[in-house]
Amino acid sequence: MPVKLRIILKPDDTRKLLLRDGIPNTMEQLMDEVRKVCGLNGEFRLQYQDKDFGDALVNLTSTDELEDLSTIKVIPISDECSQRSDVIVLEDAQSPLSLSWHSDDTEILSSPSSSVSTRSEMWPREFPIPKFSYDTELQLEKGNAEYRANKTRFEHSTKTKSDILEKVAEEIFKFKAYPTDADYSEVAEALIKKHPCLSEPGSYNGCYGWKQRLKTKMGNYRTQLKGTGCSELLVNSLKSKTPEDALPAKNVKRPRRGEANHIPDLPTGETQEKLENERLSLLTDIKKRDNRAVIKDKMAKTFSLRRREIVEKELGVEELRERWPALFTVDEINAEFLRITTVPLQTRFLASLDKHYSKLIELIRRKGGVIREKTQEILKVLDLSLEANIKRECLLKCLILYLGEDPNQMIKEYLVSS
Repeated sequence: MPVKLRIILKPDDTRKLLLRDGIPNTMEQLMDEVRKVCGLNGEFRLQYQDKDFGDALVNLTSTDELEDLSTIKVIPISDECSQRSDVIVLEDAQSPLSLSWHSDDTEILSSPSSSVSTRSEMWPREFPIPKFSYDTELQLEKGNAEYRANKTRFEHSTKTKSDILEKVAEEIFKFKAYPTDADYSEVAEALIKKHPCLSEPGSYNGCYGWKQRLKTKMGNYRTQLKGTGCSELLVNSLKSKTPEDALPAKNVKRPRRGEANHIPDLPTGETQEKLENERLSLLTDIKKRDNRAVIKDKMAKTFSLRRREIVEKELGVEELRERWPALFTVDEINAEFLRITTVPLQTRFLASLDKHYSKLIELIRRKGGVIREKTQEILKVLDLSLEANIKRECLLKCLILYLGEDPNQMIKEYLVSS
């Protein structure tokens, strides 16, 4: 049977590959077809959307992973391009599931839901101080040299201070619109760590004044962005609130912990009416068989509309299920979690489960009474098995019993038939 594949060469260059004889048996044959159709020279590798990881891009090592209407991405390989994969050894080295592979070259697929306001990563462990304007960088370079030589602090002008605060505020907003007090402290400390000449005399940590200035600057920056129509900020404007909530500090809708994309702006070229029509068509598409690719694209495109309904209108679960039935499928739960938090749900959960495997099993084995009787047979299967997935399954069932729930009510098992 003929097969169609979507090939991403660049963010603005996507092509269709028609394989009249079906998917090739080997990677070499597939790469030859891609090279021929796209006119590529040199070495490259392929990535594909892995359903297990919420459609994140993963390196393709076998053509068995592909199916009709799959998406693959071409990654050029050059001498400067590092293709190393690091093995992360988790803290519990005794766990049979303690090794986890991490690849530093996989990318999250840009989707139709993307806009300028869409964030692609969470708050970093070490905040990256951006580059400032040329004259500011020149002054800071000289100031840092003097500070290291004789501890002389830099006397910055109003223009220099304004440039620093402006650039840092923009960088903060890339990760959060409403940073916490601890976030401001991290940013201020990162600023004087990179540019020690900016440290302040008399401050208990050398950067308390910068922390307060950043708070004020972020407030002004949010007001500025609100005027340009930023959805995440407009939701808290007085015009958007009901008359009884029309107070600046009342019913403020801020991202919950872990949310990177709270209320993204509408995708470029889309309107609320167009997206509502897409939502209505999804109600029909969800009833069709083998329609996952269409559903996935439309759910990604309507992400901003869905977030507005959930955050602004505060829809209940039943109403949400009625309006967005596709959201309650396994694939879309993973995809939506990735869109909101930029973190793959299933991957992160299994990695944490593997990390704490030995301690959890030890805790369950020490439990007596009814829990021991109920988990005894499951633990026998676990002890006899060497397969990681079976061990995870047994551990999850034991945890469900440990928490006083019934695994039969929470896990459904199916037999695969031809």
